[in-house]
Amino acid sequence: MFEHHFTCPYCWEPISMLLDASVSKQAYIEDCEVCCNPIQVTVQFIDAELVDFQADSIDQ
Repeated sequence: MFEHHFTCPYCWEPISMLLDASVSKQAYIEDCEVCCNPIQVTVQFIDAELVDFQADSIDQ
Protein backbone atom coordinates (compact mmCIF):
# COMPACT_ATOMS: atom_id res chain seq x y z
CA MET A 1 0.00 0.00 0.00
CA PHE A 2 1.09 3.53 -0.79
CA GLU A 3 -0.08 6.60 1.17
CA HIS A 4 -0.70 9.63 -1.04
CA HIS A 5 -1.44 13.14 0.27
CA PHE A 6 -3.47 15.62 -1.79
CA THR A 7 -6.05 18.41 -1.51
CA CYS A 8 -9.79 17.72 -1.64
CA PRO A 9 -11.33 19.32 -4.77
CA TYR A 10 -14.37 20.40 -2.71
CA CYS A 11 -13.22 21.68 0.69
CA TRP A 12 -9.52 22.23 -0.16
CA GLU A 13 -8.43 20.44 3.01
CA PRO A 14 -5.31 18.25 2.90
CA ILE A 15 -6.24 14.56 3.03
CA SER A 16 -4.54 11.24 2.30
CA MET A 17 -5.56 7.93 0.80
CA LEU A 18 -3.98 4.50 0.80
CA LEU A 19 -3.42 3.33 -2.77
CA ASP A 20 -2.82 -0.26 -3.86
CA ALA A 21 0.36 -0.30 -5.99
CA SER A 22 -0.26 -3.92 -7.05
CA VAL A 23 -2.95 -2.75 -9.53
CA SER A 24 -1.38 -0.69 -12.33
CA LYS A 25 -4.46 1.34 -13.35
CA GLN A 26 -7.38 2.17 -11.10
CA ALA A 27 -10.42 4.44 -11.19
CA TYR A 28 -12.92 4.62 -8.37
CA ILE A 29 -14.96 6.97 -6.18
CA GLU A 30 -14.04 7.62 -2.58
CA ASP A 31 -15.53 10.12 -0.13
CA CYS A 32 -13.43 12.93 1.33
CA GLU A 33 -12.61 12.14 4.96
CA VAL A 34 -13.27 15.80 5.90
CA CYS A 35 -16.35 16.98 3.94
CA CYS A 36 -17.70 13.55 2.81
CA ASN A 37 -18.16 14.62 -0.84
CA PRO A 38 -17.43 11.98 -3.52
CA ILE A 39 -14.06 12.24 -5.27
CA GLN A 40 -13.31 10.53 -8.59
CA VAL A 41 -9.84 9.04 -8.08
CA THR A 42 -7.73 7.93 -11.04
CA VAL A 43 -4.37 6.30 -10.32
CA GLN A 44 -1.61 4.73 -12.41
CA PHE A 45 1.45 2.84 -11.19
CA ILE A 46 4.41 1.59 -13.24
CA ASP A 47 6.68 -0.90 -11.47
CA ALA A 48 5.00 -0.01 -8.14
CA GLU A 49 5.84 3.69 -8.63
CA LEU A 50 3.01 6.24 -8.74
CA VAL A 51 3.15 7.97 -12.15
CA ASP A 52 -0.32 9.56 -12.33
CA PHE A 53 -2.84 10.65 -9.70
CA GLN A 54 -6.02 12.66 -10.27
CA ALA A 55 -8.66 13.59 -7.72
CA ASP A 56 -11.63 15.28 -9.36
CA SER A 57 -14.96 16.53 -8.09
CA ILE A 58 -18.08 14.82 -9.38
CA ASP A 59 -20.85 17.06 -10.71
CA GLN A 60 -23.95 16.30 -8.70
